Amino acid sequence: MSSSDDLENFGAATRGVLAGRREEWTGTPGHPGAIVNPAVWRASTHLYPDMAALRAHPANEDGRFYYGRRGAPTQWALAEALTQLEQGAAGTVLYPSGVSAIAGALLTVLRPGDVLLMTDNAYEPSRVMGRGLLKDFGIETRWFDPTDLAAFEAACCERTRCVLLESPGSLTMEVQDVAALAAAAKARGIVSVVDNTWASPLGFQALRHGVDIVVMSLTKHVSGHSDCMMGSASAGPDWYRKLRLRAQGLGNVVSPDDASLMLRGLRTMKHRLEAESASALAIAEWLEGRPEVARVLCPMLPGSPGHAVWARDFTGGCGLFSFVLEGGTSEARDALIDALSLFGIGYSWGGFESLATPVDPASIRTASAWPLDGMEPEDRFGVRLSIGLEDTADLIADLERGLAAWAAQGAAA
Repeated sequence: MSSSDDLENFGAATRGVLAGRREEWTGTPGHPGAIVNPAVWRASTHLYPDMAALRAHPANEDGRFYYGRRGAPTQWALAEALTQLEQGAAGTVLYPSGVSAIAGALLTVLRPGDVLLMTDNAYEPSRVMGRGLLKDFGIETRWFDPTDLAAFEAACCERTRCVLLESPGSLTMEVQDVAALAAAAKARGIVSVVDNTWASPLGFQALRHGVDIVVMSLTKHVSGHSDCMMGSASAGPDWYRKLRLRAQGLGNVVSPDDASLMLRGLRTMKHRLEAESASALAIAEWLEGRPEVARVLCPMLPGSPGHAVWARDFTGGCGLFSFVLEGGTSEARDALIDALSLFGIGYSWGGFESLATPVDPASIRTASAWPLDGMEPEDRFGVRLSIGLEDTADLIADLERGLAAWAAQGAAA
């Protein structure tokens, strides 16, 4: 396939199989399309046959050999595949990590003296960026309640240049009305950027909902195997060109070996996401009925915060969600997590293996409260689960042992 137009009439699974597989990237001139996957092109130096060819090289054109930092067929294939999955995108820029992609997008849009509005449920490294890197560049960051459109509008000022959204939030899972926020931003000349890692373009088409730039941590779902790191930013023609030039100016480049692993993960992402989402929903429903649990924060679960917006706007889910314990202590929560044998303890998600980590958002909230409305003050100890590809029944049994350890710790106290 050679262009996004070739794939637009296919379903997501088919696009995932075909995207980024140009015949010239999977074969030779005499045998185009000879292999299934683009080869791994490892090269820092690109050579020209003669000086005439060097002088005739088009200036900074995508998909043409120039120098290793601008990529080769392995990286071009991944970028094109991601573009073909993101409706409305003119191109995709690759970054060494998800955080690098967020930084790259914000540094493309913002200038000294600008104000960035950031959703209060944002990924903590994004918040750290607002307090550190951006502040060092003379950019002011302000936070707003992720579910309050009026609060966002009230926070806008004449210096507001950009808004960073994240829906759902990766800890407390609030789902934002991205379309309404993007429209409100556009009416004020504000650029909207969304971290769409949770849903990916398979579950939420951010550009079609009015966002200007969509960012993902490919480390999560696209990789799917917890063995490489990368990020991406996709946009329409104008912002794509600006993103690309800024990334080149910062010297961003990704390894062709990692790009190859990402392409491998991309081919099965839809099926992994569907399996993880189905298992996560079943586990969320089970947890909702447990007396030890005060609240389940899972957008796919009816009654959970933001479920109505998720059901309206999203076409897929994710294995990542949180739950809040009914009172207890930090030590009791530690006992719960330590008792789990099938859940690893680690700060990531989207891989084939399940993970569990503590959730303590109160210390990083700026514009909205924790615990959430309707929760008791003592119900503040959360656990975030990333559901992998293990059998659902085995994960539930493991969580049951963890909840028993939580109760035992509480009784001992």
